Amino acid sequence: MGGTKKKTLASMEKTQDDNANSAAGGGDDKGGKKKTEKTTKAPGERKRVDVLLPRSSDQELMKTLSSLKAITIYNAARSLSVNSAVAKLVLTSLESKGLVKRVGGFSGHYIWSPASLAPAS
Repeated sequence: MGGTKKKTLASMEKTQDDNANSAAGGGDDKGGKKKTEKTTKAPGERKRVDVLLPRSSDQELMKTLSSLKAITIYNAARSLSVNSAVAKLVLTSLESKGLVKRVGGFSGHYIWSPASLAPAS
């Protein structure tokens, strides 16, 4: 019922010419452009993206973030005027320095609070 449509005469001639050229020695009449092979990456290899952190000290960042009711990636991004990737890096660096503590959330949507206000676990 729904097979392929019949090609026009011009497109049939082009495919015939292409087939004849490839069988006769590969002479390309369109300028000699060659296809280059794409380099493949290893399956475990990731693309590295460098992100610029804001030029603020940790105390300035904490002063900005401590006024928030709940410190999330998106609230931090909005208050610091950066995108969410940078805000995530800022929060993880502050967490590693012990200035903020993760108190909730799951699956990448975490909630932080300043370490002085964080409940003891």
